Formats: sequence, C-alpha cells, structure tokens
Amino acid sequence: MNQPPPIPGSVQPKTSALAIVSLVLGILATMLCFVGPVFGIPAIICGHVAANRINRSGGALAGKGLAIAGFVTGYANLGFLVLMLPIIIPNFMKGRHIGQQNTCIGNLQLIDSLKQQSAIQHPENPLTKENLLRLNTNSVWPVCPAGGTYEIGTANELPTCTIPGHTLTP
Repeated sequence: MNQPPPIPGSVQPKTSALAIVSLVLGILATMLCFVGPVFGIPAIICGHVAANRINRSGGALAGKGLAIAGFVTGYANLGFLVLMLPIIIPNFMKGRHIGQQNTCIGNLQLIDSLKQQSAIQHPENPLTKENLLRLNTNSVWPVCPAGGTYEIGTANELPTCTIPGHTLTP
C-alpha cells in the first residue's frame, strides 16, 4: 500500500535511446514489409550497438529488451524477404515480359495503322520506314522493348517482330 521512500543516492538507470530507435526501426521494417531492409538493417545495427553499450554501462543504462526486440524484428524482416524472393523474382520477371510483349504489340498496331493510312492517302509510295514516319505524329519509329526488330511487310501482311510471342493477330 504505502511504498517506502526512495533511497537517497540511488539513481534509476537511463533507458538507452539507441535501443528505442532500434525497436522503432524494427517495427517500421515489419509494417513496411517490402521496403523493410531500409529500416531492418539499421534496426539490427542499432540493436546490437545498444545491447553492447547497455552491457558495458555497468547498470547505468537500461533497455536491453528493447534493443533485442529491435534487432530481432530487423532479422525477422530480412528473413521474411529472403524466403519471399523465390516468389517475388519470377513474378516480377513474368510481369516485365508481359509488359514488353504488350508494348511491342501496341507498336505493331501503330505500324499497321500507318501502313493502312499510307495505302489510302499515298498509294503510289512504297511502304518504307521513312514514308511511314512522315505519317506518324511522333515522327519516331517505334522500338521493341525486348530488343526485337520490326518488319513492315506488304500492304496485305501484318507487321512482325523478331521476338517470339510478339505477334499481331488479325
């Protein structure tokens, strides 16, 4: 009920600010999962440094549990990301491939529409890159994002790309 008065001369140990920083960074790393290393690595470093300082302080510093929690959450975040890499990387590569394919097909559609426009407006001109560029408002020849090259073909043919799967369907 009644607590005895504090003993004069006894000083409460100060909580390590670095231990608190480590814990906050560890929590941020956990909450912001995929950018977690930005916070997780500093959480690990701060946590270990804080724990070492607390151990060497001779009781003047407290907060070892905070420091441990900080570096454990940092390690947990990095471990989670390492486990997720086999899932993340193939999906990223697949999305990149699909994006390149869709961009290329859009370029082939542009070339085809320029061919049709040229056939209507200037039937006497051959279907060359230079003649089609005169009709293109961008005046820049489209480029396959995967490194393929475009073949214009004749007026009755669809343009093609040298990359397999980058095809325009009728």
